[in-house]
Amino acid sequence: MTLSPSMQNPAANHGVFVHESSYLDEGAVVGEGSKIWHFCHVSSGAVLGRDCVLGQNCYVGSRVVIGDHVRIQNNVSVYDNVTIESEVFVGPSAVFTNVNNPRSAFPRKNAFRDTVVRRGASIGANATIVCGHEVGECAFVAAGAVVTKDVLPFALVAGVPARRIGWMCRCGEKLPESLTCTECGRRFAKGPVGLSELAESQPVAT
Repeated sequence: MTLSPSMQNPAANHGVFVHESSYLDEGAVVGEGSKIWHFCHVSSGAVLGRDCVLGQNCYVGSRVVIGDHVRIQNNVSVYDNVTIESEVFVGPSAVFTNVNNPRSAFPRKNAFRDTVVRRGASIGANATIVCGHEVGECAFVAAGAVVTKDVLPFALVAGVPARRIGWMCRCGEKLPESLTCTECGRRFAKGPVGLSELAESQPVAT
């Protein structure tokens, strides 16, 4: 059964806004304070955290988990087997896949591959995240990039296929060679799996 806000939408009891043109299937879970704008469809079984925003014309599959404070811009479909952790930004018309070698005549629903976007990452407009990969914590995928392998934490990647061209601070500024953010003062160190924020790092008050 498909519910809309005009049809006893249970989300309305938890401070959730769902535009009247959108559909929230029975069995979907949406956290308090989230907003679902025009022409969206959230499937039964999907989990959407607190204070999330779905822009216009978004789709969320039934085997999708989205954390808190996630911003998904217009025209994004989040297909089954995608997990998006908290505080992630997904730009307009970004693409997620869940099968590596799709054929219309040969359904491969048993071949879906998991995709994980870690906390605080940003994905630019029109970027493509090929399934089976992980976008690391606070990584930044540039607009139009095609991710075909794992993205390290705090990495800045761009191009087709996406390659690392720098490092990004947690606050969203590109890091200089010193790996100390000129905007907020956070300090980082390189490791075998990307950057890590130094424990003694003290962000500059704004």
